Amino acid sequence: MRMFINYFSLDFLGDIMEFKLNKINIFLIVLLISVINFGFVFAVIPSGGSLTSISNSTAPADVAQGVAAIAGNVTEINIVGFSTTQSWQGYFGNVSGTLQLADGSDNVMYNWSLASPEGEIYASVNSSINWVGTQCYNNTTFTSNLELEYNILSDDVDGIDETFNMQDHDAFYVNNILINTNTCMSTRIYGDTGAGVNEEFEEVLLKGGSNETIFASILEEDMLGFNDASHDFQMLVLEDGHGTDTATRPYYFYVELQ
Repeated sequence: MRMFINYFSLDFLGDIMEFKLNKINIFLIVLLISVINFGFVFAVIPSGGSLTSISNSTAPADVAQGVAAIAGNVTEINIVGFSTTQSWQGYFGNVSGTLQLADGSDNVMYNWSLASPEGEIYASVNSSINWVGTQCYNNTTFTSNLELEYNILSDDVDGIDETFNMQDHDAFYVNNILINTNTCMSTRIYGDTGAGVNEEFEEVLLKGGSNETIFASILEEDMLGFNDASHDFQMLVLEDGHGTDTATRPYYFYVELQ
């Protein structure tokens, strides 16, 4: 009888221990799921940065040249002229920043200063962007609507399709969303060679989750730009300057550093 009680006690205690271990395992699984979900909620998203406007200029008009006119003569002449685009604004400059580890109140636990960081600069007329669902801006219907918005005619040589006329760019991430190599409408801003060069000053056309137009410039590290000076980025953005439209519009800049 005593032996039976001991065996019963041992079996009972074993059941209790197994129950507790199962509870611990369930707790660990729940904790692991919580940690995973927590990581997805706080994905890295592009954020605003401090901007300093250095200069603002446009190309000067060429001086008119005269050709002698003599009554009774017919003269053949060839003329080469340059006019400033009425559809695009250019931005260029340098980026410095910090990678940091901080809480929701911006209390910094640690940071790493970056003199010439890698990453991307984003520009948009939207002061807030739905970064979830960001993708390539490849739909021709959207492009046509965008040209209408900026009074660009379908046969304008400086239209959107004529400017972002290739799919040739490096891969990068936006809000932890992979933009694969050579998948988006892209262009190359001219460097010191006077032409676009592969893997230099690449710009990609994106749209946010709520159809916001986003211009994405992939950062370079002290690359010689169009004016033979060193820049981290160069980019084009749309602006309507056709006809009598002389109004300005603000662009908002976001940065995602690596």
